Amino acid sequence: MRVAVALCTYNGARFLQAQLDSLAAQRRRPDALVVGDDGSTDGTLEILERFAGESGTGIRVDIRRNSRNLGFAANFDATLRRSDGDVVFLCDQDDVWHPDKIARMCGEFERRPRLGLLHTDARLVDVDGQDMGCGLFEALEMTAAEIAAEHAGRAFDVLLRRNTVTGATAAIRREALHEALPVAEGWVHDEWLALRTSLGWEVDCLPWASIDYRQHGANQIGMRRRTLREKLAGIDRPKRVFMQDVADRLTLFLQRCDDAGLPLPQDRRDEILARIGHARYRAGLPTTLASRLRAVLAESRAGGYHRFSSGWRSIASDVVDLK
Repeated sequence: MRVAVALCTYNGARFLQAQLDSLAAQRRRPDALVVGDDGSTDGTLEILERFAGESGTGIRVDIRRNSRNLGFAANFDATLRRSDGDVVFLCDQDDVWHPDKIARMCGEFERRPRLGLLHTDARLVDVDGQDMGCGLFEALEMTAAEIAAEHAGRAFDVLLRRNTVTGATAAIRREALHEALPVAEGWVHDEWLALRTSLGWEVDCLPWASIDYRQHGANQIGMRRRTLREKLAGIDRPKRVFMQDVADRLTLFLQRCDDAGLPLPQDRRDEILARIGHARYRAGLPTTLASRLRAVLAESRAGGYHRFSSGWRSIASDVVDLK
């Protein structure tokens, strides 16, 4: 089984060497490191070129510098397209991989031919690499029921409700990756790959920390413990905007599936349409308390909050109209 690592960089010189060292220290080293640099100006390319020139690692390094800045999602899309391993590992520039990451995850892919995407827990560390006392699954508030559903082959049900996959911990089988690309506009790459892969493959998780996931001010996407207000709201931007965005992105997801000629089972299509309807309903709740309360109770009786949101937490958020 050939392994490729897809690494996207942008002004990552501060932490990049530690990440590269952790790749070289893997018990099962990758066959290829495919790098997409998005116009770094801080010495990132020099670090990459020095690593590529080091003898003894046995890792083929393919570095491509974009002629213009593509942005985070588009750069990952382009880099994943160039990655030719049987299994492709997604890699951030500022983390540190634990030595058994590749060997342990490849073992799962070798043992399970229908496993399309696998993701793991992570240890959250601060800018200096110190343990923050919180795991990634804990920060995501990933429940035992969600983990069990992924183990049981029901990842689609989990991922339609919310994304639980963090790309920095994920690996994807080549065939599943080719089916999923390109990443649709407006989607984060890991969320798109996970949901799209769950339509035809197993998506599963290992509740084991495969990386140190560094948290710092320059992170593209970071994790932390949320405040009580954020837990009630469940989002970090205006709720109505967020819900409309969910509906729009899932509508695009369906269109892309249809354009690709994907034979989507009717029950899956119905679930996606119901999720879109729930998001639009929440986006359009009345602003007056009495009308909003009636609308929330109606959607609660219909089961939408428990199927597609966070149950009573989301009901409470909508009743008090947390923005």
